[in-house]
Amino acid sequence: MTTTNNGYIPALPDGITACLFDLDGVLTETAKVHAAAWKEMFDAFLRERSRETGAPFRPFDIATDYAKYVDGRLRQDGVRAFLASRGIVLPEGTLDDPADALTVHGLGTRKNEIFLDVLRRQGVEVYAGSKRFVLAARAAGLRRAVVSASRNCQEILAVAGLEQLFEVRVDGVVAAEQGLPGKPAPDTFLAAADMLGVEPARCAVFEDALSGVEAGRAGAFGLVVGVDRVGQAEALRLRGADIVVTDLSELLEER
Repeated sequence: MTTTNNGYIPALPDGITACLFDLDGVLTETAKVHAAAWKEMFDAFLRERSRETGAPFRPFDIATDYAKYVDGRLRQDGVRAFLASRGIVLPEGTLDDPADALTVHGLGTRKNEIFLDVLRRQGVEVYAGSKRFVLAARAAGLRRAVVSASRNCQEILAVAGLEQLFEVRVDGVVAAEQGLPGKPAPDTFLAAADMLGVEPARCAVFEDALSGVEAGRAGAFGLVVGVDRVGQAEALRLRGADIVVTDLSELLEER
């Protein structure tokens, strides 16, 4: 392997030739924006439902509900999973549903509008350690893909200045086009490996979401790295992470 300009290379097991990165929470700090957007959308929906039904209002909890039901999943899967946890069933609707539609896709549209508004006003923060790791991976000749449930993945990468660092992008748009089930199913990661022309056993998966770690384990990838940004290291290990780090810079070694 060749070194980067700062003399560091990725410290990965022998045989790993490709890196598959989740976006939100691994490369960019957009996970907090997503969580806040989900809370704003669900709380407004739950308040209105409480007024209509007389049931007590119980807000969306970022600390528990986001990680358990939403984080890392395709948008409609997150809506469906959270509503099911509250015993709520809505019509599916379609991807074209407007934000005021009381459907699974309509709620997803509401959340996305909130997220994009914040994204365009505030921009995107990139984890410096992650960018260093990706640059080192590129310099070392490792193949690189982004695997995200987000339909906004391409825009986020462009705003963050990361788009040119990856050879392959498998996101919510690609998943819909190809009929791929979202995480915790491994299909999006497997599709990225296939597009890179690398066997899963020779790929490392980098994920901060519990569902994403499950997907990495289910796909029999060579290494599953859990990235713990919120203090859930043990949960990441229980879901299948081989190792857990708080920042990808921990996986750089000097040469």
